[in-house]
Amino acid sequence: MLYELATLTLRLGTTAAAATAIEAYSREAEARGRLLGCWYADIGTLNEVVVLRGFETEADLGAERRRTLLAANPFGCADFLTHLELHSYAPFPWLPDVTPGTFGPVYELRSYELRTGGLQPTLDAWQKALPARCEISPCTVAMYALDGMPRITHLWPSASLDERSKARADAVRQGVWPPVGGPAWLMPDMKSGIYLPTAVSPLK
Repeated sequence: MLYELATLTLRLGTTAAAATAIEAYSREAEARGRLLGCWYADIGTLNEVVVLRGFETEADLGAERRRTLLAANPFGCADFLTHLELHSYAPFPWLPDVTPGTFGPVYELRSYELRTGGLQPTLDAWQKALPARCEISPCTVAMYALDGMPRITHLWPSASLDERSKARADAVRQGVWPPVGGPAWLMPDMKSGIYLPTAVSPLK
């Protein structure tokens, strides 16, 4: 499966209406892919909605990207949008497909830019370390960008902010995280935000 992560910056007070429109847009007859998650920013850059969609093939991903780029009303949100970003991702190859369900409601979305040549060493380091890390708390998806700056993006659900903080501290204390050798390949530009599911999000 391939993924698209869309970030919609909205006019103040339009998140609920935008979420309803996003769900309808994803169900239109000509739509490709599957809506997996739709979250709004709680901590970080506010007035953002992040949409995760999954695609079985590159052709479907490309067709849906063209549909969005050519649309007069992308995501049904033309009246609400002030900024739209679309990025394509491939999952870390050993991970299962994202499965909708209730795992949050607190989701942390993290993105790290990579040094030149850093993707394969990062994949190798994560493959060794992630199973033990996921015994402490699950990772919804870890994926690498197919466009833009070389980077990885990963999504972590928690029942609460306190649970998130405890899991991160436990992982460091137990020596299972960060992956051995992984940080050496990261650039200083790192981003993190806390997101909560909208009413239409299949991932809760």
